[in-house]
Amino acid sequence: MAGTLGERMGIQLLEASPQRIVATMPVDGNTQPFGLLHGGASCVLAETLGSIGATLHAHEVGQAYAVGVDINATHHKAARDGTVTGVATPLRLGRNVATYEIVISDESGDRVCTARLTCMLRDR
Repeated sequence: MAGTLGERMGIQLLEASPQRIVATMPVDGNTQPFGLLHGGASCVLAETLGSIGATLHAHEVGQAYAVGVDINATHHKAARDGTVTGVATPLRLGRNVATYEIVISDESGDRVCTARLTCMLRDR
């Protein structure tokens, strides 16, 4: 992820396949003015994970890459410190569209955010 927004936010990829993508992100440096994990930071983590999975799936079905076309997120609980972990799993993997659910949890395992990302799979 050299030179990407994910790198700037401290996202560390731990596992990546079309079926499961896992990464961590520090809360520190990714907060809003009140010291809570910024909702936009959660969306960046979610879109990063879903896009990686969708691109890996795209390669399996003969497409070149994936582009996000829709993301939504529900923020369940605040995170103030430590690290959050995102796990993306597919809801639907098609030839032209891939949709992932991304669950972001804090260090105690509590769900901080649930997101859904839909990507179009494109040929070069």
